[in-house]
Amino acid sequence: MELRLRLHHWEGRSPDLLAAAVAGFAAGAVLMVLELLWAGAMMGEAPWRISQFVAAITMGPYSVLHAPAQVFDPTTVGVALVTHYVLGISFGLVLGAVVAGYHYDDDALVSLPVVGAVFGAVLYLFNFYALTEVFPWFAEMRAWGTFGAHLIFGITAAVLYGQLAQYRQRRQGQG
Repeated sequence: MELRLRLHHWEGRSPDLLAAAVAGFAAGAVLMVLELLWAGAMMGEAPWRISQFVAAITMGPYSVLHAPAQVFDPTTVGVALVTHYVLGISFGLVLGAVVAGYHYDDDALVSLPVVGAVFGAVLYLFNFYALTEVFPWFAEMRAWGTFGAHLIFGITAAVLYGQLAQYRQRRQGQG
């Protein structure tokens, strides 16, 4: 009886960039909703506080973080949405490169959720520990709920990327 381990190694295969971007965009939307729910329900934050945090990446902390979080500011929310989605797409592209490069999409049912969860955990550590050296206001978002939301982001992005890339590959094969 032969036991085969299917070890993944880097082969430098190009990801489906459109599938990766769409997966990152969609997973970013899921993450944003989860963070808003978590902040409001569990942390007792005002509804627009997370938008202020994200917008401060682009606009700077002094113009945004001192405003009252209970007041809706369309500029702040708009900048936060654009920033959040650009980051989601960027992280989706990174995840797509990892999935394609290591061929994790070959056994997608098992590996993609695991790879996505690991990616989400690494992303959480990067965002809330490494990047807080540059954006210190994110340190107060360190919590299990935020960690869980990042796991869900990673899983959603990985599984969606696998499905979209496979669908697009089938469509190109028919055309």
